[in-house]
Amino acid sequence: MLQTNIHIISHSDTGEKKANELISLGLNAKMHRSPKDFEQIWQCANSIIFIGALGICVRTIAPYLVHKTSDPAVVNIESKGRFVQPVVSGHVGGANQLALKISRILGAQPVITTVSDSAKFWALDMLAKQFNWKTENNNDLTAIIAKFVNKKATALLLEARDKGTLYLETTLPKHVKLFYNYEDFNANEFEIIIAVTPYIYSFCKPSLFFRPAMLCLGLGCQRDINAKAFSKALHNDLIARSISPLSIAEIGSIDLKANEAAFIEYAKYINVSLKCFSCHELSAYTTPNPSKKVADVTGSLSVSEAVAMHLSKNQLFIDKTKGKVNEKYFTFAVALKHNMQRKGFVEIVGAGPGDPELISVKGKRFLQTADLILYAGSLVPKELTYYAKPGCVIKSSAGMDLATQIETMKAFYKRGLFTVRLHTGDPCIYGAIQEQMAKMDELRMDYHITPGISSFQAAAAALQSQFTIPEQVQSIILTRGEGRTPMPEKEQLHLLAQSQSTMCIYLSASIAEKVQRELLLHYPTDTPVAICYKLTWSDEKIWRTTLNNLAKTIADNNLSMTTMIVVGKAIGNRIGESKLYHKQFTHAFREGKE
Repeated sequence: MLQTNIHIISHSDTGEKKANELISLGLNAKMHRSPKDFEQIWQCANSIIFIGALGICVRTIAPYLVHKTSDPAVVNIESKGRFVQPVVSGHVGGANQLALKISRILGAQPVITTVSDSAKFWALDMLAKQFNWKTENNNDLTAIIAKFVNKKATALLLEARDKGTLYLETTLPKHVKLFYNYEDFNANEFEIIIAVTPYIYSFCKPSLFFRPAMLCLGLGCQRDINAKAFSKALHNDLIARSISPLSIAEIGSIDLKANEAAFIEYAKYINVSLKCFSCHELSAYTTPNPSKKVADVTGSLSVSEAVAMHLSKNQLFIDKTKGKVNEKYFTFAVALKHNMQRKGFVEIVGAGPGDPELISVKGKRFLQTADLILYAGSLVPKELTYYAKPGCVIKSSAGMDLATQIETMKAFYKRGLFTVRLHTGDPCIYGAIQEQMAKMDELRMDYHITPGISSFQAAAAALQSQFTIPEQVQSIILTRGEGRTPMPEKEQLHLLAQSQSTMCIYLSASIAEKVQRELLLHYPTDTPVAICYKLTWSDEKIWRTTLNNLAKTIADNNLSMTTMIVVGKAIGNRIGESKLYHKQFTHAFREGKE
């Protein structure tokens, strides 16, 4: 009977009409008119939407309410669809999110009464689910939340780095003070403590611990060790070393142990899969405690240590440690996932084409949390560095050679600090990051790349153009002309021009005559051209012309730097129809099959 997990209940014609409107606008739900089987709906539904008076909704659900962790999300919509209000299971059940979704569909006013939402504070009871953490707390969670929303002095300890900690760092309420090391703060100065950490601490104040999945365990043991006793002993050993088992992300062993019942059962218990590796894979690692005895049995000088290093792509946090269960021994070693460890790190960020608001949300958050921003001086507007937090060091790399850039970042990296290397556009397009990455690889510096909007995309937006035309132009070529830096023979501009695709030509204003000459070998003389200077900057300028006037237009306006040349009949085109909107494709598109 019940085909969906969202059910809409109405007792009037007006409500039924509004329910059908919601469904027609894309809400995957089933409508019920004055149902007699409400108890069955309650038991099976994830979410229930009432349309009508709030009192009717409350009286209907009251006999069935048990707890916010098990009750379905309930939302009430005023009969004319002007107001949408979560009733129960706002955070945990998702009623708040559903209310916001419905409000966007109907253009209605959401009425969110949860204190943390209305005050725009963190929803402490939802953070773990949102960021795939596990939770521990030494006091009643409701009491901790009450203190938090009442703006009591709060310490936030972040000893991990992931999407969730980035969010917390950049949305810090005024009554929360941020720390990165346990040793740096005095718990007595705060009423509550929130910590994202794999480490176990004993605070004298109400504390909420979030456990990110960042520990990698390498395991070894004698054959047929008792599974239950092994699990208990391993947990006790980890806790004795002040490490929370809730932060275990991965466990593994050598492939000889793939059928070891203790390991399999333990993996199931902590809800991860057991990963096993060959002696050839493990022999590649130099470990602190190699063993000839282990090598004689397994073919590898190390099992637990090598596995932990292999899983984490990092050095060991805990070297091989022996444990004992009923006269049988096991070993374990622990490493922290390299990309989650709170240590020196470099994020290469694409700044976008120039407008400070065209950086990605993630890129902006990195800028807000960086200890050093090293930005490409003349190519990246300084306004982007205004996102920096107080105390951040901001340096332009315009006058630096590669060695100086690396040394600048390395100095912060060695102190365990966070660097943003800010490049114009998207770093992968003429970003000159390959040399930097090669050097950081050599120095074993951890880094990551956050993409950005490229100037060719900004050009399409500024020109109000789609750079592809159905059945005429289906390729976009990103390239440059041959100046001081040679082009590969197969990528000479006149060869690429043979396709008459939309061509976006970077770094070539200074050789405009040569570019024009090569393009005219295959493009018609009246091919549309756009010359784009400082796209999305405050002093952006765009000249529209034709290919035969390309060089003259650039010369007349003294253009050389930060100029993109766009060539092709797609510029300003309004002819051609996509098959996407053809009637025979409409049904597939609506069903999500396109």
